Amino acid sequence: MSTKNDTTTDLALLGVLAVLWGASYTFIKIGVETIPPVTFIAARTLIAGGILFAIIRWRGLAMPRDAATWRRFAFQACLNSVIPFTLIAAAERSVDAGLATILNATSPIFTFLLTALITRHEPVTVRKLIGVGAGIAGICLIVGTEALGGIGHELWAQVAIVAATICYAGAAIFGRGFKGLDPMLPAAGSMLCGAVILVPLSLVVDQPWTLAPSTASILALLGLSVFSTALAFVIYFRLIHTLGSVGTTSQAYLRVPIGVGIGAVFLGESLGPTAWLGMAFVVAGVAAMTIPVRKPAFAR
Repeated sequence: MSTKNDTTTDLALLGVLAVLWGASYTFIKIGVETIPPVTFIAARTLIAGGILFAIIRWRGLAMPRDAATWRRFAFQACLNSVIPFTLIAAAERSVDAGLATILNATSPIFTFLLTALITRHEPVTVRKLIGVGAGIAGICLIVGTEALGGIGHELWAQVAIVAATICYAGAAIFGRGFKGLDPMLPAAGSMLCGAVILVPLSLVVDQPWTLAPSTASILALLGLSVFSTALAFVIYFRLIHTLGSVGTTSQAYLRVPIGVGIGAVFLGESLGPTAWLGMAFVVAGVAAMTIPVRKPAFAR
């Protein structure tokens, strides 16, 4: 009975995780209306990093003290927060949150491509290749129509989101090097390093003391930092231990319709026919990449 209850709890948490990460794009869209992207992400990494650090201390863990590990945290921060967070925040000043959700959900596809080309630690299967093809077709449907019409104001933003997604893929591969550490340590360490990089940049570029952010933007920042970043990481690492990495990555396609739906409800967004078709290709491609193949049972 307890095993069944645990499974039900984990599946519920998986749904919560998909909602939290799906909602992050709407939080960003609202936040960057009155807060510049660099300052917005600097605050996000600082708040989330502080919360994760407090959780680590509460659990009785200690952050690494050697410089080499912190250099790796800093590099991971560039791949996992500094560059992609900022690119997405800047892009969402031009594109809808729902569109950003779809494009950013292709991270497992780019992770597979990078591993196949560089590290080669993942087997290349026909199913994965079909998933890659479907995902890339979805991206081309979404981005390609804008490109064919010339350099539109949204094209650079869409390309920026794809670039951010490639950064996430690189972070997933580089993150394999933290296997000897409790997963919460690199999560907190990379967030804090991201804050160390971005806060001074924010002070120079945006002079945040001169800003007058709206209440909605401040609440969106807090929601993004506390729920869609810090809490989401806590749930994510619990599910890694219980459902495993493959099961947990299923949120990559679960969050697409959720993110699009949240953008539609709270921001009044709507997708065109080509974007809907592109979303279908992306979801199918990511599902093909992440849903495990069931091995047939043979009678003895």
